[in-house]
Amino acid sequence: MVKGPLLGAHMSIAGGVGNALLDGKKVGCDIVQIFTKSSRQWAAQPYSKEDIERFFHNRKETGISTVIAHDSYLLNLGSPDSELRKKSVRAFIDEMERCETLSISLLIAHPGAHMGAGEAQGIRTIAASLSEIQTACAGYKVKIALETTAGQGSTLGYRFEQIRAIMDTTRNSERVRVCLDTEHVFAAGYDIRSREGYERTFDEFDAIIGLKFLAAFHLNDSKKEFHSRVDRHEHIGKGHIGVDAFRLLVNDQRFWGLPMSLETPKGPDLNEDRRNLRLLRSLIGAEAFTLPAKRSRGKNIGQ
Repeated sequence: MVKGPLLGAHMSIAGGVGNALLDGKKVGCDIVQIFTKSSRQWAAQPYSKEDIERFFHNRKETGISTVIAHDSYLLNLGSPDSELRKKSVRAFIDEMERCETLSISLLIAHPGAHMGAGEAQGIRTIAASLSEIQTACAGYKVKIALETTAGQGSTLGYRFEQIRAIMDTTRNSERVRVCLDTEHVFAAGYDIRSREGYERTFDEFDAIIGLKFLAAFHLNDSKKEFHSRVDRHEHIGKGHIGVDAFRLLVNDQRFWGLPMSLETPKGPDLNEDRRNLRLLRSLIGAEAFTLPAKRSRGKNIGQ
């Protein structure tokens, strides 16, 4: 039985994908999140045999068994430009293949932006892209987790209803999961700062999407005020969300065992990650609780 949250941070793969595990160990991560390749470039060389062997060696040596991945920032699975959409689908399939090679079980993805085509069309386009990816990656163990977004620009996924609509329209959607980003939902209008608001947010998530589809968290405070629709991450306790929401989250036993990754700003060293993780761990045990699910679409979380 898991006795607490699995906390970690996004780590750089500079110098080799296995280095992220070593850096994660240095700051005390239970889990790490990585990019499978450069997030700012479309193309990347395949992993060498040495890259793969080093990754698995470091995974064993550090004891960090849970590794999750995040897709490239360049991709837009909802683009109305057919060439960009096809390029994004091909790149996403490549990332799925990389995750499969490294036995990474979850690839977190921003759903996409409609770029003026409208939300309804954007949702259909994203679902079509995901369906193509699922077909191309049939039999893969890695699952896709759609990330909740702040709703900046024409980005979709800032309302739970949009995530649900994408899932409902995607073929083989039983392999699709959700990653909840605390800064994004706060910026999108879900007020998690108080216990009442926290409970209301997860009741709504459960009623619309279902807690069984929740597979990961991004833990970020917010540089911008509530319902700003702006994506700007801040260190834990130093933004407009504040510590109380994170106290509630790390003590919510429904989510123990799910990977929770920091995506807070990086400094010249890893000290900020250490500080954020220490703060989060200091909150554990403050008021552990399990809320009853209401109108749930499923009972098992993170499967």
